Amino acid sequence: MKLARFGKRGAEQPGIVGPGGTLRSLVGVIDDIDAQALSPDALDRLREIDVATLPEVLEGTRIGPCVGRVGKLIGIGLNYSDHAAESNLPIPKEPIVFLKATTAIAGPYDDVVLPPTATKADWEVEVAFVIGTRARHVSEAKAMGHVAGYCIVNDISERAWQTEREGQWTKGKSYDGFAPMGPWLVTADEVADPADLGMTLDVSGVRRQDGSTRTMIFGVAKLVSYLSGFMTLEPGDVVTTGTPPGVGLGMRPQVWLKNGDVMRLEVTGMGHQQQTVRVVAP
Repeated sequence: MKLARFGKRGAEQPGIVGPGGTLRSLVGVIDDIDAQALSPDALDRLREIDVATLPEVLEGTRIGPCVGRVGKLIGIGLNYSDHAAESNLPIPKEPIVFLKATTAIAGPYDDVVLPPTATKADWEVEVAFVIGTRARHVSEAKAMGHVAGYCIVNDISERAWQTEREGQWTKGKSYDGFAPMGPWLVTADEVADPADLGMTLDVSGVRRQDGSTRTMIFGVAKLVSYLSGFMTLEPGDVVTTGTPPGVGLGMRPQVWLKNGDVMRLEVTGMGHQQQTVRVVAP
């Protein structure tokens, strides 16, 4: 299944992608695409619905982030061997973990608004997984049973805030709108191998990232198991798993997002995102 949320920001409603790619409303069936809807039993109930009988969502309606009421948005840094190489950094011996504020979550087609103090804003196409059942001290062998599905996240980063200011990465990752999510939550049964997904990102028509989850250092099962040893992963938590090479930070000379840039992201089987960059005047 492909689940989505639509409507005005902060008032999104649940939906499901039906035959032919038509978005249909789940209003009256479930309250939201959130923790309550992501358990195995809840997803099985949705699979029993004749989607073709559901009302169509009006074309042109805003698509929101595909998961609502996210409790934790967790990022994994330097998780692709080729991205670590372009950053001139050693391959991590264990996952690098940071948090993004949930207020960074945005719709997949919303404008990305940069503050005037952002001087080194960067792009990162990533595959995220969404937790469906509580995970605490789980083994790698059982980890995948806790994953409800997958989606695209653009892990937008302000590199000056991230690396040139005191403290940890979180403040460089968490500005409002720095985590476009969606368009769909693709349930785990539709992703045959999360370690074999193509990923691309274009900036204003120029291909910047063209990679694959094949170069991921720590796979999904490892990440679920690893993270669950440090914190309880709750249904609806989102973990974004890192990016392949081609980010602005790694280019020579470095390239940063500017007003009017258009980012287009795509991951195999997960649809695409597109955002226009806007800069707020001082």
